[in-house]
Amino acid sequence: MKDLAQTFEYLKQFLTEERLSKIEYFSQESSDFVLPVMDDVYQFRNAAAIIRSVEACAFHKVIAMEEENVFNPNLTVTKGAETWVEVEKMPKNLASLKNIKERGYKILAVSLEKNAVMLPDYQITEPIALVFGTELEGVSQEVIDFADETLAIPMYGFTKSFNVSVAAGICMYELKQKLMKSGIDYKLNEEKLLKMKIRWAVNSMRSGQQIFEKYIRENNIDFN
Repeated sequence: MKDLAQTFEYLKQFLTEERLSKIEYFSQESSDFVLPVMDDVYQFRNAAAIIRSVEACAFHKVIAMEEENVFNPNLTVTKGAETWVEVEKMPKNLASLKNIKERGYKILAVSLEKNAVMLPDYQITEPIALVFGTELEGVSQEVIDFADETLAIPMYGFTKSFNVSVAAGICMYELKQKLMKSGIDYKLNEEKLLKMKIRWAVNSMRSGQQIFEKYIRENNIDFN
């Protein structure tokens, strides 16, 4: 923890007062209690819109499971949100979902199958990984079979499903509201918060990665 704090203190000298103020302010609400997982999403505009919605709700991390498609957000759509959201890429398979589950997440597939709970009725009580499927096929059957539960968004018209990026935005916003009203301690712990601030600082600087790597190399700091 001491190394993390010292590293962030070092990086702060390269930030403008305005950027540092924003990092301190917006980091306070950040959370990984809801972890969006993309099941081989392929349209880059959808990928970008998802990143934007995730950041707007202060979750700041996405896992992209890739098979045939690369999760590559369109930067003109993200409007800078990619600076703040960490994208962790994994292969599209059950081993990846098991890895996520071992991190302490309940796996929820966004699908009408398996007696899905409707989003307004869902009671969030523990960290959840919310799996969104591809644009055409939705969440794969393999994921649905593995999931602990399924979650669905109520539909009131002839249309039977939302676009994946719209669905992600609705879920992120609704779950954020539920957490804020719940009394649950859903925010990042001190270690995760410092790591995120460091990543944000590095992403805010020209040659930020090189400056960061030089500092931890010279000070024998291991961030793994």
